[in-house]
Amino acid sequence: MTLLYLVRHGETDWNRARRIQGSTDIPLNDTGRMQAARTGELLSRRSWDGIASSPLSRAFETAQIIGRTVEIYQIKVIDDLVERRYGEAEGLEDRELARRFPGDTPVPGRETREAVIARVIPALIALAERHPDSNLIITTHGGVIRTVLNAVAPELAGHRGVPITNGSVHSFRHVDGGLELVAFDDPIEEDSIADDCGDIVDQNAIEQRESAG
Repeated sequence: MTLLYLVRHGETDWNRARRIQGSTDIPLNDTGRMQAARTGELLSRRSWDGIASSPLSRAFETAQIIGRTVEIYQIKVIDDLVERRYGEAEGLEDRELARRFPGDTPVPGRETREAVIARVIPALIALAERHPDSNLIITTHGGVIRTVLNAVAPELAGHRGVPITNGSVHSFRHVDGGLELVAFDDPIEEDSIADDCGDIVDQNAIEQRESAG
């Protein structure tokens, strides 16, 4: 059985400003680097067989920082783990989004949840199948992790009690050709939800809309 520990990247300046990032390549800020280092210390409690990352720099640098702590220096970049595309909403904060796309107004270029599932779940399963009986760290994004969570554990869909904060860890197992959520009672997962880390739903106005719907 392969375990996949999905890690959300550390904070960026756009996270702090509550601007929607999506596929826009915004780097970590200094707080984000400290968050990644803290996550690396938590993950160093375990032994690991590999690290994979989204191609965006905020996820890849998070992987590098964690990798130095757990002594894994080769990072596998998987393009399909990139953050959800938010189209013309990228770069907007809450008030700007509400002004340009009020209520349920469609956002041109926004990637659907179904499209994210169609690329991310197969990529994770393929990674697990290439590394049987392994423990893998995967650095990716809040929108990706929430989509995986909603697909694998639909009873938690949109549940604000499961925050996807910067630097947080969320584990899944590869079983019978699919993914299962690991119970959120792991000390690593609990400790990774820190008070100084922002939740994707608070930082991203589109995610707010969808979690409330």
